[in-house]
Amino acid sequence: MEKVTPSEPQAVKTRYSDAELAEFKAIIEEKLAKAKAEYNTLRQVVMHNGTNDIEDTTPSFRTVEDDGAFQLSKEEASQMAQRQYKFIQNLEGALARIENKTYGICRVTGKLIPKERLRLVPHATLTVEAKEMLAKQGKN
Repeated sequence: MEKVTPSEPQAVKTRYSDAELAEFKAIIEEKLAKAKAEYNTLRQVVMHNGTNDIEDTTPSFRTVEDDGAFQLSKEEASQMAQRQYKFIQNLEGALARIENKTYGICRVTGKLIPKERLRLVPHATLTVEAKEMLAKQGKN
């Protein structure tokens, strides 16, 4: 009976290069600036205490989207602000991982997260496979 031993590891890339990290840093910083601006706008809506003049009878957040306007209640703005705050924290965490050169490494498998995924979700800490595996286990 022959004993099977794992083959020697081939040259597996264990982290992204400094140039690649710089590319991701630029993407994240751009997203972070936009996220912070949106968060500040949402906070103003939530924090608006009203001065009881005619304009303040219906506090709402207005923005133009596809040439149409919609109103956003303070409650909706609060929920959006909370999500935006979490997104900002995630992006800042990604910047910290870039600084310590652990960015793009799956926290479950230790494998590199594909560049395509990181460009779409720059704060990702899991490969798609690891995320699906955790979802099946009911964890995240």
